[in-house]
Parts: sequence; C-alpha cells; structure tokens
Amino acid sequence: MKAIGLMSGTSLDGLDIALCDIEGTYLSTKVKLLAYEEKKLPQELKDKIQDACSIEHSNTPLICSLNFEIGRWIGDAVSSFLKQKNIAADEISYIASHGQTIFHIPHDQGQYVRSTLQIGEPAEIAFRTGIQVISNFRTMDMAAGGEGAPLVPYADYLLYRTNDTDRVLCNIGGIANITYLSAGCSEDEVTAFDTGPGNMMIDEAMRHFYQKEYDENGLTASTGKIDAQLMAELQKEPYIHLIPPKSTGRELFGRQRVYELLQKFKNVSAEDFVCTLTAYTAWSISENVKLYTKSRGFKEEVIISGGGAFNQYLMKCISQYLPESTVCTQEDLGYQSAAKEAVAFAILGNETLHGHYADMISATGAEQKMILGNITPRPWRNQF
Repeated sequence: MKAIGLMSGTSLDGLDIALCDIEGTYLSTKVKLLAYEEKKLPQELKDKIQDACSIEHSNTPLICSLNFEIGRWIGDAVSSFLKQKNIAADEISYIASHGQTIFHIPHDQGQYVRSTLQIGEPAEIAFRTGIQVISNFRTMDMAAGGEGAPLVPYADYLLYRTNDTDRVLCNIGGIANITYLSAGCSEDEVTAFDTGPGNMMIDEAMRHFYQKEYDENGLTASTGKIDAQLMAELQKEPYIHLIPPKSTGRELFGRQRVYELLQKFKNVSAEDFVCTLTAYTAWSISENVKLYTKSRGFKEEVIISGGGAFNQYLMKCISQYLPESTVCTQEDLGYQSAAKEAVAFAILGNETLHGHYADMISATGAEQKMILGNITPRPWRNQF
C-alpha cells in the first residue's frame, strides 16, 4: 500500500514528505521510497514556532492558533505534493505525521511533569487532504514511563540491522541522535538516544552573523578555526555525558543558549564561532559513539543522515574524531539522507494500523512496548 511519512524537525528548515510503498509489518516490513520532497517552512510560521518554543515569548493563544496554522500548511503542502505527482488521495492509505515539537520535558522538573508537545492539528491535515492521519506518536510511550523519544530506532532496527557489521546510524537534524545496531543484535540490545546538538546551534549562529538559514556545505566553518575557550565552555555541558536513555531539544541547544554564548564570547569572529560550533557538534556525536556503543569486534560503520550529511566540514570533523570507524552517508548505501526520518514515520504509522507496538523501549526507557499514535479518520466530505 502507499503511505506518506512526514517529518518537521527542530531545525525548522521545512517539511519532509516521503511517499512510500509499504508491505508487511514488523520484521517482514518492506518499504520502498517512491518520491520525496522538502517543502520550505514559510518565514512567518518559522518565526511563530521560534516564539512558541521560547519561555519569554510563548503564550497559550499563540500555541492554540499555531497548532491549526501548521496543520493547514501541512495539509496544503501534502495536497500540492500529490497533485504534482498526479496521485489521487484515495490511492494513499494514510499520512503519518510527527508534528512540530514545541517543547519536550523528558523528566519531571519541579512543578512540571514529564511531557511533550508536538503541534500541527491532524484534523486539518485530514480534512485538507481527504486522507486518514496518524499523529502524536510520542505520547503513549511517555504515558508508559518512557521519554517519548527517540522513535526512529524502531525503523532503523527493521531496515538496517546486519549479521556481520556493527552500525551506528546518526541522524543530524536540529538535534543529533544515534541508533547503535551491533551485528546480529536482538531488539532489546538496540541502543538509541539524542547525542546533543545537530544543526541547531550552527544555524542560529549563521542567522545571527550572516542572515543565512544554514552553513551551506560547511563553507563558513571551513574558513574559520576552533576557538579553544569557546570549545571548552561548550564541552562543559553535562548532557553530553549523561547515560542513556536520554533525549533533548531546543531547551538546551536552541537560540537562547547560542545568544548566551554570543554575549560571553564577543571577541570570537563569525567564522571562528561557526567553526567551533560545528566542531563541537561533531565532538558531541563522537563522544557518545565512543562512550555508549560497544563493538563486538566487527567493522563499525557510522552512517550519517539528515541535513548534517551535506555539511562537508561537519562530516570531516566526525571522521577525524572517529578515526577507527568508517564514516559514510545514506547515499553511500543507496538511500536518501534527507528522507530517512520521514520514511521512518511512515513505517511507524504502518505498525499503528496493524495494532503492533513501535517503540524501542531500550531507547525510550518505557516500562512496556506500546502501540503508538492517534488516528484521525479519513473525512468523507458531504457524507451526511
């Protein structure tokens, strides 16, 4: 059957749309990427999301409205995608939407309980596309005692496990995360977690210094040098060395943190600032790979996906920090880096429809395996 997976990540660069053909479920799952497109996020929505994520600027009317605004935009984006591909809505079995993360509290914090919020109203998506929507994947895992993230490792286990190679799948979006699949591992042996910043801090620095959304190909970072004092300050962040399971987001590595660093290190040049943040991102990934993946003597592959896979300076730094590993991209394996997480959510949606669990409890820390997601039925217009 045909399905669409959607991913709108913390990098706020846009919406990943993956049209997939899926057969089977769990270990018999077979998925083929039929088409992929990234829809750029309008600046107005991006600004509102930034405000909604900010303690200083967020408010309930903003989040209430933004939930529907994003849902409408996603619904229109998918409809436009299908029209371009000349595909009718009734050919699509479901849309699996991760939603836009506004805030994530993986552990109780004082008066605040463990919780997470992804917005992008599924009713709007369903109504505008005429397709049933599966959404809100994180919440059931959290209800079962997990952190609600990362969820992609379930799909990683189904698609990438081999019997003769240790693999570390590293997705570098706004936040970076890894899935460690030791050769021939069982499901309970999978290790997966957020390592820390991905493109998020780099992108904020690029906006501040150059009014650009990202460092294309890592060209700006490649012209600078690592500032030792700034790097030392960054490496003090306790999260990097927390023992998994762990997850994080804009709360630790977002705009506010970057602006604090900009104030403290005013004498660091723009190119050195970007260079240091890029090297720090690579270091934080490599530190977690070294600390929390246990090779069994097989050759280890570190496979990079997400927007960070296209940052050549970042890739170079990761290779330097992990000299004993083979560092490559999804393209080297015949896949598509940018589409990886959207495809993963198409797989998660398939498990939901089949009544099968889809959380990797070794990664999220949940007390038991759970069926994830809420289903918004296909709307039959003018049916009454």
